[in-house]
Amino acid sequence: QVQLVESGGGLVQPGGSLRLSCAASGTIFRFNTMAWYRQAPGKQRDLVATIMTIGTVWYADSVKGRFTISRDNAENTVSVYLQMNSLKPEDTAVYHCNLAYGPVQNWGQGTQVTVSS
Repeated sequence: QVQLVESGGGLVQPGGSLRLSCAASGTIFRFNTMAWYRQAPGKQRDLVATIMTIGTVWYADSVKGRFTISRDNAENTVSVYLQMNSLKPEDTAVYHCNLAYGPVQNWGQGTQVTVSS
């Protein structure tokens, strides 16, 4: 059983920054991929960024150059972060943390990010 807890969302003005955090605990397979997804109202959930255990990263075109994903690997816990800079109103969404290994997907409850003046 894996638990994921996100934090760091909030309201920010356009051009501002936020840092999201996600702490994963429980039985975690050593080699895994952690990711951030987001879902805006009335839209599908989209993949934002991923990072593998070995550090390989991927970003959606819409966030390249503005967002940075990183992670900390510990004995029984893993944390993933999303540094979001130059935020735009279209970045407004609920951001979900995901931990995956093989066919197993684990999700956090989500944290709201609102970019508005």
